[in-house]
Amino acid sequence: MASPYWEEAVYTLISRIPKGKVCSYGSIAKAAGVSNARQVAAALRKSDGDLPWFRVINSSMRVSDHPGAEQQRQLLEQEGVEFSLKGRIQTKYLWTPE
Repeated sequence: MASPYWEEAVYTLISRIPKGKVCSYGSIAKAAGVSNARQVAAALRKSDGDLPWFRVINSSMRVSDHPGAEQQRQLLEQEGVEFSLKGRIQTKYLWTPE
């Protein structure tokens, strides 16, 4: 079954996030024409895992609390993304879809 157009737009945007950068669920939603960030999270859960899912973070510039959070942080750190002592990612790592 083919994904709805908005899911394909979400997947395309996530696939474009450069290595060493992050983007918020909300920014992806806005650029894809989706009404809210939760839809982006739902689309990611349904994806086949080939996307750089770990580059998508919450609006507080943090890794969201979920079962893969530690893996997500490790993958981001491997790409050079730095975290503050409070777990925030600096805005210099933020990528904004055009």
